[in-house]
Amino acid sequence: MAGNQANAGDLLHLVRSGRATTRGALQEVTGLSRATVGQRLGRLFRAGWLREGTAETVNSRLGGRPSIHLEFDDTHAVVLAAALDTRHARAAVLTLSGEILAERTGNLTVQDGPENVLSQLGVWFGDLIKESGRDAGTVCGIGLAVPGPVDTGSGRVIQPPIMPGWDGYDITGRLGRAAAEHAATPSDLPVVVDNDANLMAYGEQRASHPDCAAFVLVKVSTGIGAGVVVDGAIYRGIDGGAGDIGHIRVPQGADALCRCGSYGCLAAVASGRALARRLTEEAGVPAESGSDVRELLGAGHPEAVRLAREAGRAVGEVLATVVTLLNPGVLMIAGDLAGTPFLTGVRELLYQRALTRSTAHLDVVTARLGDRSALIGAGALVVEELYAPERAEQRLAALGV
Repeated sequence: MAGNQANAGDLLHLVRSGRATTRGALQEVTGLSRATVGQRLGRLFRAGWLREGTAETVNSRLGGRPSIHLEFDDTHAVVLAAALDTRHARAAVLTLSGEILAERTGNLTVQDGPENVLSQLGVWFGDLIKESGRDAGTVCGIGLAVPGPVDTGSGRVIQPPIMPGWDGYDITGRLGRAAAEHAATPSDLPVVVDNDANLMAYGEQRASHPDCAAFVLVKVSTGIGAGVVVDGAIYRGIDGGAGDIGHIRVPQGADALCRCGSYGCLAAVASGRALARRLTEEAGVPAESGSDVRELLGAGHPEAVRLAREAGRAVGEVLATVVTLLNPGVLMIAGDLAGTPFLTGVRELLYQRALTRSTAHLDVVTARLGDRSALIGAGALVVEELYAPERAEQRLAALGV
């Protein structure tokens, strides 16, 4: 980023990351002249993306003229975000710093198909914008979390086991049109789609463990999936398939049929759906999904508690391999089963099977953001993508500043 190679987008990144927050610091880091830094900052001010904060004296002992602190102005735009689960959804309007201005939850079944679900999200977005008091023209992007594997290049889900009718569907195009139709947002609004576990991990890591260089979140609800954040970025693998641990084969599931069509998957043994089936068939306790099991666990139902701990042990055995491979600093358990019984089972097998070296500096915790983690992660990913140096430079040119 030396010399004239540092553009306005690069300067914005330096300010947002905290690496350089004064004009002098920007000159020092980039090697740009004072005049060039001023010219490029001028573009950011005209776009409304930067503001001047308090003056600060770099060396108070020597005194001198205080430097003006530069800040990313998170009030100039808002983000729409939504998180889909199998039977319900959550949507919100967020500031660029992740504050929720308006929020809605409700029943929305992914099996109803993308047309119906995405159209309904558009209606929700329209109501939420009105509730937030913000103008639809200030929306800069939409983020969506889905319970399936995503090709992030196209924003399409690929062979999702629990999302019938969604395979290869143009989610970004349809959601953008639904928002424009029902919420009056710009018709060319960028839409970012990612797997829910990825976005949960992204939101949680940024909110509660920003210094953790290797972070793993495991969501155990109707299915089982993991999100991995390495050096502040989501690790997706070569085509979005990383973290799909629910389809690792486990010995105790040899006769269990998974929704993917195979036998012996971890999800067929230890997911919320699997526990709901066992509660219904073996204990005569009606349950259909992970959310039903969650309610039973909340009520302290003894059979649900026993099965949750057993499921935790099965997941813990798989996570021993995950922890040995990735050596994370934080392993976070989230989703419908993320309570004490399940967590106890995970810890029992994890610490028993993983090498001591791999767990010596590992924190095994439950989610801090609760049901909002995917929503907050989706909003944060939209902001990171739209204000990344190259994308920011393109957007500034489009704005004519």
